[in-house]
Amino acid sequence: MMRGRRIGLIAAAILAVVLTVVGFTIVTGSKSTGGGPRGSGVATVGGPFTLTGVDGQAVTEKDLLGKPSAIFFGFTYCPEVCPTTLSELSALADQLGSDADKLNLVFISVDAERDGPEEMKQYLTAFDSRIIGLTGTPEQIDAAAKAFKIYYTKVPLDDGDYTMDHTASVILMDAYGKFFGTMAYEEAMSVMLAKLKRLIGEG
Repeated sequence: MMRGRRIGLIAAAILAVVLTVVGFTIVTGSKSTGGGPRGSGVATVGGPFTLTGVDGQAVTEKDLLGKPSAIFFGFTYCPEVCPTTLSELSALADQLGSDADKLNLVFISVDAERDGPEEMKQYLTAFDSRIIGLTGTPEQIDAAAKAFKIYYTKVPLDDGDYTMDHTASVILMDAYGKFFGTMAYEEAMSVMLAKLKRLIGEG
């Protein structure tokens, strides 16, 4: 468990550094995500996806347009990173007050096997009601993760169960679906709040 978490945190740190260095774009990996990079050899973060909301409705990237978004990929069986991050997003929403309504707070599962719409709906009752829960088939989740350059993998446990290792950063997108930046795991609340205020201002 700890080994998987360490790998996820290292991946998140690397992602944050790379995104900062290249100015809100990241270099594509050795595996193409489809369509290919545009000329310069870099690909923007974000893109088309189709997922399922907690009430069974289809949700695409177009449904998030018009408001900026803070998007976090995780899973409901996550022992620490996910509940911590969702609790932080809930606290940030409280601090933003009515401005939080100008923002999409999105939680996307990377565990299609265990996280159906009903499981996501029940899990999110512990957090701010404005957080949008999305899940899907393994193929749909994989496509969304690739679009947002999210790392995740299934990690078997000694007891026969499994956990999910995944990027711990929150991806920030503007109201037009363009990449804005990231919030790192356990970043200072004051820094995250400032980022969200700037993001909302861009909207």
